[in-house]
Amino acid sequence: MPIELPKETRLRLLESIKRFSSEHLEQEIGDLKATLVLDFCLQEIGPSVYNQAVGDAQRHLVDRVEEMGGAVHQQEFAYWRR
Repeated sequence: MPIELPKETRLRLLESIKRFSSEHLEQEIGDLKATLVLDFCLQEIGPSVYNQAVGDAQRHLVDRVEEMGGAVHQQEFAYWRR
């Protein structure tokens, strides 16, 4: 499944790619070349970044769930210990 971006995000990324090319590669590129670069990045690099982010989120959630055990645990059968 390809990564879909909101139109505004896509436009800002295209401008960023064109600026990067101009400032770091000393080559002016137009919308077509910037679009090709963006589409390549989304197809080739995007899934790796997405998978890493999902893995990071899963580890974070597992850590939070493990912390819950001590935070919400209640002593059972504690009436007669009073």
